[in-house]
Amino acid sequence: MSSKIEQLIDDIEEYIDNCKPQAFSSTKIIVNKDEIDELLRELRMKTPDEIKRYQKIISNKEAILNDARAKAESLIKEATIQTNQLISEHEIMQQAYAQANEVVTMATRQAQEILDNATMEANSVRMSAMQYMEDMLTNLEGITADAARTAAANYESLIGNLNHYHDIIQANRAELHPVEDELTEAELADSKAGLNVI
Repeated sequence: MSSKIEQLIDDIEEYIDNCKPQAFSSTKIIVNKDEIDELLRELRMKTPDEIKRYQKIISNKEAILNDARAKAESLIKEATIQTNQLISEHEIMQQAYAQANEVVTMATRQAQEILDNATMEANSVRMSAMQYMEDMLTNLEGITADAARTAAANYESLIGNLNHYHDIIQANRAELHPVEDELTEAELADSKAGLNVI
């Protein structure tokens, strides 16, 4: 079963896949800023919940260990009660000691096995949760880096287009001025000629 973060990442990837490509480009797409912002905002809101969920899993390690300790103490207590009962019977005093020691040894061994298994299980759960979060954060880091690169490329393309249109406008304006300059030069020539005649 996928987590809420995985579902949101799938939604972002599906959204990006469905975006229209930019004209004359096979790698650039047109992204609706409001929609991608909403998806990223939702992802930010869900991430702390997922982290809390895995912290809860990790904290269960203590509960597992406490349960194992309780079982171990119960086994030892039961073994001690059996030992005291056996010792109280005079005719089988020696046998009681041997059996009691065997019961205590077996109970201690079982208790240690329970503790060892609980510790290994808790560590395994903790490592799995940490690895899962590492994978999720690595994936999220890649998505945000790709989004930043795409946004930067789109911004550079926009600036390039604006500069191109600016150059065209300047060239068009420059084509209007030579006519005015020629008239001014002709008038100056006439004015000079008039002065020379006088």
